Amino acid sequence: MRRDKRIFALGFFDGVHLGHQELLRQCVRLARELDCQTAAITFDAHPKTLFSADVPPLINTVEDRCLLLRRYGIGTICRYPVVKEVMAMPWRDFLEELMAQGAAGFVCGDDFSFGNRGEGNGEKLQEFCRERDLPCVIVPEQTEDGIRVSSTHIRALIEDGKMETAARFLGHPHLLSGTVIHGHQLGRTLGIPTANLLLPAGVVVPKFGVYACLAEVGGKKYPAVANVGTRPTVSGRGITVEPWILDFEGDLYGRELRLEFYRFLRPEQKFPDLAALQAEIRKNAVETRDYFGK
Repeated sequence: MRRDKRIFALGFFDGVHLGHQELLRQCVRLARELDCQTAAITFDAHPKTLFSADVPPLINTVEDRCLLLRRYGIGTICRYPVVKEVMAMPWRDFLEELMAQGAAGFVCGDDFSFGNRGEGNGEKLQEFCRERDLPCVIVPEQTEDGIRVSSTHIRALIEDGKMETAARFLGHPHLLSGTVIHGHQLGRTLGIPTANLLLPAGVVVPKFGVYACLAEVGGKKYPAVANVGTRPTVSGRGITVEPWILDFEGDLYGRELRLEFYRFLRPEQKFPDLAALQAEIRKNAVETRDYFGK
C-alpha cells in the first residue's frame, strides 16, 4: 500500500447517513483499486456558524461523526476548524492543500460545495482531477422510500421521535455519546439507577420522552430505557438524557457512554407520585426487553 497516498472523501458528513455511506463506499473501493489509504475531511462546527446566527442543530457531535466515519472504512480524518482563514480559502487552494497531504483521488456528492463562498463543486473538482490525471467520483443523491436522504430530513425525524424511520435513512441507529455525570441519585432510591448525560450543545434534541436504546459501556452493549427531557415529575431543570441500563452493574461516573436510539416508547409526562413513575418505567423496561428480544 502506498502509505503516502490517499483517496479523499469530501463532505461535512452530519449523521453519516445512507447518502454519505455510498460516498464512503466509493472512497474505499477506489483506495483498494489504487492501493491507497482512505481519508475524509469534516468540520468541527456547522459552516454557517461563521456568518449566521440561525444555525441548524447537528445530528452528531464531531467526535461521534468521526467514530462513524471510521466504522465505514475511513482511516484518516482531517478535521477543519470553521474559521475565516479556512472558509475563505479559494477552492483550488483547498484542493492543492489536500494534494500536499497525499491526495491521489477524490470522491464527493453531487451537491457538495467547498472553498470561498462555496464556489467549488463537483464539476470543478472533475476539471481539477482531469488536469492532473486523478480519479474522481461524483456520487448522485440517494433516496429511501422515494425521499431524498438528507441530514435535514433525518434531523426532523429525530425531533419528532421517529427513531425507526430515522435509522432507515441513517443506515444505523441515531447515536449519542457523552460522559456520565453526577445526578440527584433519585433513581437509586426507586431501584432504577440511571446514568446522567448532558445533551451536547448544538446537537439535535430528540422528542421529549422515553426510548428503547442500546447502551455501550466498555465495548459491551446493554438494553437501556432512556428518558430525554426535563423530568417534570421531580421538577427537573434543564434537558438531560437519563438511561437506565438494564443488566449492568458497576460505577459509571466519569465513564464514556454511547447510546443507540431504536424506538420511541412514550412521551415524557408528569406522574402523580414517584410510585406511578416507578411502575411506568418498569413497564418500559419490559417493552424494551421485548423489543430487543424480537
